[in-house]
Amino acid sequence: MKLTYYGHSCFSVVIKGKKILFDPFITYNELAKHIDPAQIEADYIFLSHGHVDHIADCMSIAARTGCQVVGNWEVHEWLNKQGIEKTHPMNTGGKWHFDFGTVKCVVAQHSSGLPDGSYGGNPMGFLFTTGEGNFYYSGDTALTLDMQLIPSWVKLDFAVLPIGDNFTMDVADAIRCADFIQCNQVVGVHYNTFGFIKINTHEAQAAFKAAGKNLLLPGIGETIEL
Repeated sequence: MKLTYYGHSCFSVVIKGKKILFDPFITYNELAKHIDPAQIEADYIFLSHGHVDHIADCMSIAARTGCQVVGNWEVHEWLNKQGIEKTHPMNTGGKWHFDFGTVKCVVAQHSSGLPDGSYGGNPMGFLFTTGEGNFYYSGDTALTLDMQLIPSWVKLDFAVLPIGDNFTMDVADAIRCADFIQCNQVVGVHYNTFGFIKINTHEAQAAFKAAGKNLLLPGIGETIEL
């Protein structure tokens, strides 16, 4: 499976030829100035929650591509009011069979509000089960004991986890999360975008290696094979 990183928590994967984009925040990310959101294609956009640093480019990309946007009920309703009508609402605990595979929504311990101050509903993580590989995108979250349930639902090939601390898990908690979910291949996100979440990436990768795990930190715009 190919994963392309667009900075912060925004990345895309291609499954069965479908381009699936997550939490698009590019235009306002100083580190992603060389990425043009108008050049990004998507068949689906998955939104973990409504914060602006996860949804800022959703409307423009969805309007241009005609893709389907998946998020919680409140985000779905808010997007409809913004003129984005091709949406699919979900919520924690539920799953849906898409044309590329099955997605189950799981708990994320965080907050959620929309850019205009509207209520953003429950933040979520996503479990993808597909014929080309299985993965977990946690969204913004603290470490939770609920993560221990994940191996009972799916055997993971990789996980995408925040490591920036302050608003989410730090590196140590992400390592413990990897233990809970029984997955040693982790792509780190939600770090270094702004001052509150600056980390030492070399120390982060060394900590994962010491724990017998691999922390992948692709450059912005880089595509990796997983």
